[in-house]
Amino acid sequence: MSNADSLNVQTFLNGNRFSGYQWIVFGLCFSIMLLDGFDTAVIGYIAPSLLKEWGIGKPALGAVLSAALFGFATGALLAGPLGDRFGRKIVLIGSVLLFAIACLGSSFANSLDMLTAIRFLTGVGLGAAGPNAITLTSEYCPDRRRALLTNAMFSGFPLGAACGGFLAAWMIPLWGWRSVLLLGGASPLVLVGLAVLFLPESARYMVAKAMPAEMIRAVLARIAPVEPGVTHFVLTEQVARTAAKTGFGIIFSRSYIIGTVMMWLAYFMGLVIFYALMNWMPLLLNDAGLEPKNATLVSALFPLGGVGAIFFGWLMDRTNANRVIAIGYVLTALAICAIGQAVAHLGVLMLLVLVAGTLMNTAQVSMPALAAGFYPTRCRATGVAWMLGIGRFGGIAGSILVAELARRELGFGTIFMVIAVPGLIAAASLMIKQFAHPETSVEHLAAMREAHLHAQEAELGGH
Repeated sequence: MSNADSLNVQTFLNGNRFSGYQWIVFGLCFSIMLLDGFDTAVIGYIAPSLLKEWGIGKPALGAVLSAALFGFATGALLAGPLGDRFGRKIVLIGSVLLFAIACLGSSFANSLDMLTAIRFLTGVGLGAAGPNAITLTSEYCPDRRRALLTNAMFSGFPLGAACGGFLAAWMIPLWGWRSVLLLGGASPLVLVGLAVLFLPESARYMVAKAMPAEMIRAVLARIAPVEPGVTHFVLTEQVARTAAKTGFGIIFSRSYIIGTVMMWLAYFMGLVIFYALMNWMPLLLNDAGLEPKNATLVSALFPLGGVGAIFFGWLMDRTNANRVIAIGYVLTALAICAIGQAVAHLGVLMLLVLVAGTLMNTAQVSMPALAAGFYPTRCRATGVAWMLGIGRFGGIAGSILVAELARRELGFGTIFMVIAVPGLIAAASLMIKQFAHPETSVEHLAAMREAHLHAQEAELGGH
């Protein structure tokens, strides 16, 4: 096989402009994550209405608030290996269909037990969607813009969570809490149809699985012309040495184990913070004296800040990604401490919640891009999914943590100080990963120079 007969897929992606076809992949995955975030966070926004309508106490909400998180962990842990085995597209579409139907079903729940069971199924679909959307987007990105575009796509998750708060504050007084769940279930069904029609399988995945060359050519030709003489597609990656053959074997191999565990710990701690505040902030603010509507609107500012991940993605493509995200977690801890001291001043409180949310979600949204860049193609979906799945237990821990702090009748400021501590632990974890798997400036700049060189060659060639 001569060099003229073969084409390196990543070199092809690096050497051509980001096409309209790649923007379709980005847009569909972004929309999926938008609705994923909406359906994940919606239970926290309807919680005050559930307490009132069903006449239950706050402790009874623990099960239903945690149900989707258990489901999310289950879905993520299953979806990564399935995505590496059967393909990103089919698992992604199936997971969106599942959480759409389950969310629709939850709008008809007439008891707490029924709602808890359906929220678990919703969580399975939500958890399965994220890893494959992240992996698919990452595998269609050029090296020089991978973190930026992957972060921008995944920022749909906190944006969707924020939209859920604003929509809930408007819809619940008019049509009740069930209307929010109906919207959260109907919207993904539209995306399922669009994804079936327009979403491609990952070209990198098809090469790794040795699929027919014509299938790969057909996808790549939608991005840019492929030379007619090319009959063989290849993929070269910088992969740490390991004898492992399966996705599980690779992520747990000696070459990757420390980075794997440290990313799990960082993501776990980040979700302790995220879900502690997403699920409980409306109730905590309400208990601190804010009216329910104001408490919901202020809480909705927290996930809105996830769009800051686009800036972090830009930084990660240009400098040390581990250090960038670690700094974000440290600043998050400081901002959350400040929230606990500002409840008496609504304007200051709103600003601090927005700042804390921007920092928290920027760091957290950047983690999947970090994982996608850390693992090779043959185990990428598994590596990303297991970080997301194990991390969800942090969300469960966060919900339980606040429930316990409230039971002990700790003050508002003290609760927020405790919630801030996981941010420092997450930062320390990433610095351990950097120490164990150094991301050197020399290697980073060499990769960037190669990517930019391919881009310049493409522009000179008229692509």
